[in-house]
Amino acid sequence: MLLFADTADTKVLAELMETGLIDGVTTNPTIIAKSGRNMFEVIKEICDLCEGPISAEVAATDAATMIKEGEKLAKIATNVVIKVPLTIDGLKATKEFSAQGLMTNVTLCFSVSQALLAAKAGATFVSPFVGRLDDQGADGMQLIHDIRAVYDNYEFDTEILAASLRNNTHVAQAAIAGADCATLPPQTFRDMFKHPLTDKGLETFLADWAKTGQSIL
Repeated sequence: MLLFADTADTKVLAELMETGLIDGVTTNPTIIAKSGRNMFEVIKEICDLCEGPISAEVAATDAATMIKEGEKLAKIATNVVIKVPLTIDGLKATKEFSAQGLMTNVTLCFSVSQALLAAKAGATFVSPFVGRLDDQGADGMQLIHDIRAVYDNYEFDTEILAASLRNNTHVAQAAIAGADCATLPPQTFRDMFKHPLTDKGLETFLADWAKTGQSIL
Protein backbone atom coordinates (compact mmCIF):
# COMPACT_ATOMS: atom_id res chain seq x y z
CA MET A 1 0.00 0.00 0.00
CA LEU A 2 1.36 3.40 -0.97
CA LEU A 3 1.56 5.99 1.81
CA PHE A 4 0.90 9.63 0.97
CA ALA A 5 1.51 12.60 3.26
CA ASP A 6 -1.49 14.89 3.58
CA THR A 7 0.29 18.21 4.01
CA ALA A 8 1.41 21.43 2.33
CA ASP A 9 4.12 22.10 4.93
CA THR A 10 7.27 21.57 2.90
CA LYS A 11 9.52 21.64 5.96
CA VAL A 12 7.57 18.82 7.58
CA LEU A 13 7.40 16.96 4.26
CA ALA A 14 11.19 17.16 3.85
CA GLU A 15 11.57 15.49 7.25
CA LEU A 16 9.09 12.74 6.36
CA MET A 17 10.81 12.12 3.02
CA GLU A 18 14.01 11.27 4.89
CA THR A 19 12.36 8.02 6.02
CA GLY A 20 12.16 6.83 2.42
CA LEU A 21 8.63 5.62 3.13
CA ILE A 22 6.49 8.42 1.67
CA ASP A 23 5.24 7.64 -1.83
CA GLY A 24 3.26 10.78 -2.64
CA VAL A 25 1.50 13.84 -1.27
CA THR A 26 -2.07 15.08 -1.17
CA THR A 27 -3.20 18.67 -0.67
CA ASN A 28 -6.57 20.43 -0.69
CA PRO A 29 -7.75 24.05 -0.53
CA THR A 30 -7.93 23.95 3.27
CA ILE A 31 -4.35 22.70 3.62
CA ILE A 32 -3.09 25.26 1.09
CA ALA A 33 -4.94 28.06 2.93
CA LYS A 34 -3.35 27.00 6.23
CA SER A 35 0.09 27.24 4.65
CA GLY A 36 -0.50 30.93 3.92
CA ARG A 37 1.52 30.58 0.74
CA ASN A 38 1.00 30.77 -3.02
CA MET A 39 -0.46 27.49 -4.26
CA PHE A 40 1.77 27.19 -7.32
CA GLU A 41 4.93 27.81 -5.29
CA VAL A 42 3.93 25.22 -2.70
CA ILE A 43 3.00 22.53 -5.23
CA LYS A 44 6.24 23.12 -7.14
CA GLU A 45 8.29 22.72 -3.95
CA ILE A 46 6.40 19.56 -3.04
CA CYS A 47 6.97 18.12 -6.52
CA ASP A 48 10.68 18.83 -6.13
CA LEU A 49 10.74 17.00 -2.80
CA CYS A 50 8.71 13.96 -3.86
CA GLU A 51 8.78 12.17 -7.21
CA GLY A 52 5.50 10.37 -6.53
CA PRO A 53 1.93 11.53 -7.26
CA ILE A 54 1.20 15.03 -5.91
CA SER A 55 -2.50 15.94 -5.69
CA ALA A 56 -3.36 19.59 -6.39
CA GLU A 57 -7.06 20.46 -6.23
CA VAL A 58 -9.07 22.70 -8.54
CA ALA A 59 -11.19 25.46 -7.00
CA ALA A 60 -13.87 25.80 -9.67
CA THR A 61 -17.23 24.04 -9.53
CA ASP A 62 -18.12 23.97 -13.24
CA ALA A 63 -16.49 21.49 -15.62
CA ALA A 64 -15.18 24.01 -18.15
CA THR A 65 -13.29 26.03 -15.54
CA MET A 66 -12.13 22.89 -13.74
CA ILE A 67 -10.55 21.74 -16.98
CA LYS A 68 -8.74 25.05 -17.45
CA GLU A 69 -7.52 25.06 -13.86
CA GLY A 70 -6.49 21.41 -14.01
CA GLU A 71 -4.52 21.89 -17.21
CA LYS A 72 -2.68 24.80 -15.62
CA LEU A 73 -1.92 22.79 -12.46
CA ALA A 74 -0.66 19.87 -14.55
CA LYS A 75 1.97 22.14 -16.09
CA ILE A 76 3.67 22.60 -12.71
CA ALA A 77 5.29 19.16 -12.95
CA THR A 78 4.75 15.80 -14.60
CA ASN A 79 3.81 14.13 -11.30
CA VAL A 80 0.92 16.49 -10.51
CA VAL A 81 -2.41 14.73 -10.02
CA ILE A 82 -5.42 16.96 -10.70
CA LYS A 83 -7.81 16.66 -7.77
CA VAL A 84 -11.50 17.23 -8.45
CA PRO A 85 -14.65 16.83 -6.32
CA LEU A 86 -17.01 13.95 -6.91
CA THR A 87 -19.75 15.93 -8.63
CA ILE A 88 -21.25 15.70 -12.10
CA ASP A 89 -19.00 18.51 -13.28
CA GLY A 90 -16.03 16.98 -11.50
CA LEU A 91 -16.51 13.72 -13.36
CA LYS A 92 -17.01 15.51 -16.66
CA ALA A 93 -13.64 17.13 -16.07
CA THR A 94 -12.15 13.78 -15.03
CA LYS A 95 -13.29 12.25 -18.31
CA GLU A 96 -11.55 15.02 -20.24
CA PHE A 97 -8.36 14.79 -18.18
CA SER A 98 -8.32 11.02 -18.72
CA ALA A 99 -8.62 11.55 -22.46
CA GLN A 100 -5.62 13.88 -22.26
CA GLY A 101 -3.58 11.32 -20.33
CA LEU A 102 -3.54 13.45 -17.17
CA MET A 103 -3.72 11.88 -13.71
CA THR A 104 -6.74 12.62 -11.51
CA ASN A 105 -7.79 12.14 -7.90
CA VAL A 106 -11.56 12.24 -7.42
CA THR A 107 -12.11 13.36 -3.84
CA LEU A 108 -14.99 13.57 -1.34
CA CYS A 109 -16.25 10.08 -2.13
CA PHE A 110 -18.78 8.76 0.38
CA SER A 111 -20.56 5.91 -1.42
CA VAL A 112 -19.94 2.90 -3.62
CA SER A 113 -22.09 4.35 -6.40
CA GLN A 114 -19.94 7.49 -6.42
CA ALA A 115 -16.79 5.37 -6.59
CA LEU A 116 -18.26 3.38 -9.49
CA LEU A 117 -18.89 6.57 -11.44
CA ALA A 118 -15.37 7.85 -10.72
CA ALA A 119 -13.88 4.65 -12.10
CA LYS A 120 -16.08 4.80 -15.21
CA ALA A 121 -14.91 8.39 -15.75
CA GLY A 122 -11.32 7.14 -15.81
CA ALA A 123 -10.09 8.48 -12.47
CA THR A 124 -6.54 7.53 -11.54
CA PHE A 125 -7.43 7.62 -7.84
CA VAL A 126 -10.66 7.85 -5.87
CA SER A 127 -10.56 9.16 -2.30
CA PRO A 128 -13.18 7.67 0.05
CA PHE A 129 -13.36 9.65 3.32
CA VAL A 130 -13.35 7.14 6.17
CA GLY A 131 -13.24 9.41 9.21
CA ARG A 132 -15.95 11.76 8.04
CA LEU A 133 -18.34 8.83 7.53
CA ASP A 134 -17.50 7.58 11.02
CA ASP A 135 -18.34 11.05 12.34
CA GLN A 136 -21.85 10.63 10.92
CA GLY A 137 -22.36 7.26 12.59
CA ALA A 138 -21.62 5.22 9.46
CA ASP A 139 -18.93 2.57 9.02
CA GLY A 140 -16.35 4.39 6.96
CA MET A 141 -14.02 1.43 6.61
CA GLN A 142 -16.80 -0.75 5.19
CA LEU A 143 -16.86 1.65 2.24
CA ILE A 144 -13.25 0.72 1.44
CA HIS A 145 -14.15 -3.00 1.52
CA ASP A 146 -17.17 -2.43 -0.73
CA ILE A 147 -15.34 -0.31 -3.29
CA ARG A 148 -12.56 -2.92 -3.41
CA ALA A 149 -15.15 -5.60 -4.21
CA VAL A 150 -16.74 -3.55 -7.00
CA TYR A 151 -13.42 -2.55 -8.56
CA ASP A 152 -12.24 -6.15 -8.49
CA ASN A 153 -15.53 -7.37 -9.99
CA TYR A 154 -15.10 -5.16 -13.04
CA GLU A 155 -11.30 -4.91 -13.15
CA PHE A 156 -11.24 -1.12 -12.91
CA ASP A 157 -7.79 0.45 -12.92
CA THR A 158 -8.77 3.28 -10.56
CA GLU A 159 -6.81 3.05 -7.31
CA ILE A 160 -8.50 3.37 -3.92
CA LEU A 161 -6.84 6.16 -1.95
CA ALA A 162 -8.15 5.85 1.61
CA ALA A 163 -8.53 9.36 3.05
CA SER A 164 -9.67 11.01 6.26
CA LEU A 165 -7.69 8.44 8.25
CA ARG A 166 -7.41 9.56 11.85
CA ASN A 167 -5.18 6.98 13.54
CA ASN A 168 -3.07 3.82 13.24
CA THR A 169 -6.12 1.61 13.43
CA HIS A 170 -7.60 3.30 10.39
CA VAL A 171 -4.36 2.76 8.48
CA ALA A 172 -4.20 -0.92 9.39
CA GLN A 173 -7.86 -1.47 8.55
CA ALA A 174 -7.48 0.28 5.19
CA ALA A 175 -4.56 -2.01 4.34
CA ILE A 176 -6.58 -5.09 5.33
CA ALA A 177 -9.52 -3.85 3.24
CA GLY A 178 -7.29 -3.67 0.19
CA ALA A 179 -6.84 0.08 -0.29
CA ASP A 180 -4.14 0.78 -2.86
CA CYS A 181 -3.00 3.93 -1.09
CA ALA A 182 -3.62 5.86 2.11
CA THR A 183 -3.09 9.54 2.79
CA LEU A 184 -2.10 10.48 6.32
CA PRO A 185 -1.55 13.61 8.38
CA PRO A 186 2.15 13.81 9.33
CA GLN A 187 1.50 12.92 12.98
CA THR A 188 -0.47 9.80 12.04
CA PHE A 189 2.46 8.68 9.89
CA ARG A 190 4.86 9.23 12.80
CA ASP A 191 2.55 7.29 15.12
CA MET A 192 2.79 4.25 12.85
CA PHE A 193 6.32 3.65 14.10
CA LYS A 194 5.29 3.52 17.73
CA HIS A 195 4.31 0.69 20.05
CA PRO A 196 4.92 0.53 23.81
CA LEU A 197 6.26 -3.02 23.56
CA THR A 198 8.81 -1.91 20.97
CA ASP A 199 10.04 0.79 23.35
CA LYS A 200 10.15 -1.62 26.28
CA GLY A 201 11.94 -4.30 24.30
CA LEU A 202 14.55 -1.88 23.00
CA GLU A 203 15.16 -0.55 26.51
CA THR A 204 15.84 -4.12 27.70
CA PHE A 205 18.11 -4.94 24.78
CA LEU A 206 20.20 -1.79 25.28
CA ALA A 207 20.52 -2.37 29.02
CA ASP A 208 21.64 -5.97 28.50
CA TRP A 209 24.09 -4.96 25.78
CA ALA A 210 25.62 -2.28 28.01
CA LYS A 211 26.38 -4.94 30.62
CA THR A 212 28.58 -6.82 28.14
CA GLY A 213 30.95 -3.86 27.77
CA GLN A 214 31.25 -4.63 24.08
CA SER A 215 31.17 -2.33 21.05
CA ILE A 216 30.20 -3.28 17.52
CA LEU A 217 32.30 -0.49 16.00
